[in-house]
Amino acid sequence: MEEFDYVIVGAGAAGCVLANRLSESGRNSVAIIEAGGKDNHIWIKIPAGFNKTVYNDKLNWGYETAPGPHIDNRRIKFPRGKVLGGSGSINGHLYVRGQAADYDMWAQLGCRGWSWTDVLPYFKRAESRIGGEDSVRGRSGPLRIEDQHDPHSLCFAFMAANEALGLKRTPDYNGGDQEGTLLYQQMMHSGRRWSPVDAYLRPILGRQNLKVIIHALVERVDLEGKRAVGITYRQDGRSRSIKARRDVILSGGAINSPQLLQISGIGNAEDLGAIGVAVKHALPGVGRNFRDHYAVRVSALVKGSGSLNERSRGVRLVGEVVRYVFTRKGLLASSPSHAGGYFKTRPGLETPDMQLYFAPASYGAGRYGTADLDTVPGMTLGASQLRPESTGHVKAVSADPTAKPEIQPNYLAVQIDRDALLSAMKYLRRLLATAPLADHVIRENFPGPEVQTDEQLMAHARATGSTTYHPVGTCKLGTDPMAVIDPQSMKVIGLEGLRVADASCMPRMVSGNTYAATNMIAEKAADLIQAA
Repeated sequence: MEEFDYVIVGAGAAGCVLANRLSESGRNSVAIIEAGGKDNHIWIKIPAGFNKTVYNDKLNWGYETAPGPHIDNRRIKFPRGKVLGGSGSINGHLYVRGQAADYDMWAQLGCRGWSWTDVLPYFKRAESRIGGEDSVRGRSGPLRIEDQHDPHSLCFAFMAANEALGLKRTPDYNGGDQEGTLLYQQMMHSGRRWSPVDAYLRPILGRQNLKVIIHALVERVDLEGKRAVGITYRQDGRSRSIKARRDVILSGGAINSPQLLQISGIGNAEDLGAIGVAVKHALPGVGRNFRDHYAVRVSALVKGSGSLNERSRGVRLVGEVVRYVFTRKGLLASSPSHAGGYFKTRPGLETPDMQLYFAPASYGAGRYGTADLDTVPGMTLGASQLRPESTGHVKAVSADPTAKPEIQPNYLAVQIDRDALLSAMKYLRRLLATAPLADHVIRENFPGPEVQTDEQLMAHARATGSTTYHPVGTCKLGTDPMAVIDPQSMKVIGLEGLRVADASCMPRMVSGNTYAATNMIAEKAADLIQAA
């Protein structure tokens, strides 16, 4: 049986960081285990390939949510990366840290050592960034963070319309204060996606103290009493085991980490009993506290802009391919969202509670980012509440590790979430009617001018809103009775030799896309683990 100091489960946004940092000194042996395969699919490397990878069954776990009681009982596809790099190999590659207040709230909730002042050094350590202030931006880290090299003219019209409505231009929304309108920063390098593998794993594959195991589904964490001693995984139809001399570290994300704990006998006793798993360690918070950003969108038919829709077909597409090959710019170097903003939906708020998304493109029937671009020139505006109060759960439905878990986000369960989203939809409408963006609008085509009343707008939100792919919180850091992870050590509370470091650890949502915060968690966790 193989034996390593550290065994990491999941080679995604967090796992790749941990593999790099824990093997860096050469004193520790590290194994990292990934259920998916290599990240050599062509659409992973090309930024616009997001549309091709996000629902690709070969790169994805293929999850969907349980019927949502507050969204017309709809199920929503819920992609999670199943490939080296995890969701960091199929996501929209936007770099968003969130607000300083997010992390100060974590500290106030009992996660001492996780305030903005505490975590900022880890954000800086992780990145190589040109631009911004030295006090908040890193210059020599493995993550390449770039500005857009070829912004579309509609993005500037969008930002100017926001300014006309009183939202300032923000020079760097990743400095702790987000409020304003902006062009999104991207995890790219020379026109290609810069994934967790590119940043952290590929440069260290030659280390003799590191082993990468792919196409390996972890079946359980192996416990001896209250200590994790290794894991058992299935590969090529055979079960194999690996021993961990020091720690097993789960980095499977907000869906897979709680599921693995549950099928290993760690979690809420009632949940485990329902699937016939003996309770080895009762922790009621495992799988609870699930949060995600729920987004609504409007789209419009546009004129005089050369939208990406027009550039994605026929001779123009051929030209875009040639342009990308020789310059790494244009359509194929674009993100799902190009411009955006952060604003307050009501008076009295200390910080923004809403995120804006803008793309100079539109999709059939509003299927943002999940289908081919629309056949007519268009643009899409979207919004998601930054810190939703609605919470849900992730539950294993079987002891079988191949059985997809129940994912219930419980979107829009709380009235404050519904009120904020209603305000946001009205703001999106105001943007479409404000120059210079209005100068490009022929008509709104989704949801359409027939949708006017508050009731109709909320019906639109329930019927068409969707995930922004930001699940967090299901193994939260904290000191309260529902906490799962000790904030000072990343250990599963009450156990030895078992830690979790990924997006599931977030006690509350961060204000925006979750990759940057997940990366930071892993950077900090590596220090906490090695200091033990």
